Amino acid sequence: MHGVGHPLHFAAILLIALAGCKGPLQAVTQSRVIMHSSAVEDRGPLVEREVIADQDCPQGKIAIVDIDGLLVNSSLVGLSSVGENPVSFFREKLDAIAADPGYCAVVVRINSPGGGATATDIMWHDLRTFQQQTRLPVVACLMDLATGGAYYVATAADHIVAHPTSVTGGVGVILNLYNLTDTMAYFNIVPAAIKSGKYADLGSPIAPIPDEGREILQKVADEMHHRFEAVIGQGRPQHDPRRKEDFDGRVFTASQALERRLIDSIGYLDDAVATARQLSGYPSASVVMLRRSNDPARSPYATAPNSPIQGGLLPMSIPGMDRSQLPTFLYLWQPEPTYERRAWK
Repeated sequence: MHGVGHPLHFAAILLIALAGCKGPLQAVTQSRVIMHSSAVEDRGPLVEREVIADQDCPQGKIAIVDIDGLLVNSSLVGLSSVGENPVSFFREKLDAIAADPGYCAVVVRINSPGGGATATDIMWHDLRTFQQQTRLPVVACLMDLATGGAYYVATAADHIVAHPTSVTGGVGVILNLYNLTDTMAYFNIVPAAIKSGKYADLGSPIAPIPDEGREILQKVADEMHHRFEAVIGQGRPQHDPRRKEDFDGRVFTASQALERRLIDSIGYLDDAVATARQLSGYPSASVVMLRRSNDPARSPYATAPNSPIQGGLLPMSIPGMDRSQLPTFLYLWQPEPTYERRAWK
């Protein structure tokens, strides 16, 4: 039997990884196709792509702004990755809309399980600031998934529309930690940490978490959870804050969310656009999407890629072993414990 390190095993893993690599991303709008390769480092400026037009009497523009995938303030790099920093890209789109007086409303189309507590709070703050500065109506349209931090961002909208099959809610906080002491002992690995400060390595997988250390981390999670509740109270005053079960991390269907007043209506993207037109007072506004062909930094949140490309070679993830991933408190519906390694566009 071949050992784990046998060349045949490595070759098989490499072939699997390469087979899963994504090719160039094609953004199709009407008859035009824009190529966006994951290997291109210098992305171009934002451009408008008209996707819904009123040929008779166009009045103003409504922008569709996407919030997709895992929301972290980090660039997506590696052999099997494509995309860019979702926090930076969101801010850049809002800035472009705010600078153009032709826009009359925004539809934020959301398909995300959530993400980092800080990343989603930044996006929520940027959307609130955008509303205050522009006075433009904002409608959130929830697609397949809008849970955790994705719903956190949606609460900044003036109106929330959920698809009939949307899953939303997930109002909770999670920090993924693992105890690998038994695994390390099995492989005869002995930790040799040098530290100054009793809790400098709190949450490390090489040692169990003491009761007092768990209490420290629990207080941090509780404070972030209270902030999530406060954000819902601010953005959704029609929701009854006495319904504490709505804040225990569970998810809801669209009809359940409507009953709890976590959303305003159930419908489709066209309905969200119609609501945006109604709120803006421009019933014949055209609808555009902001897309780009290349990608330089154009906002304060842009970051240089800092994840090793080698990480994309292995199509597997062992909880606790990915030490390049910093521990992060997440507003995230996370049935799979290594979800923070995943993202999509």
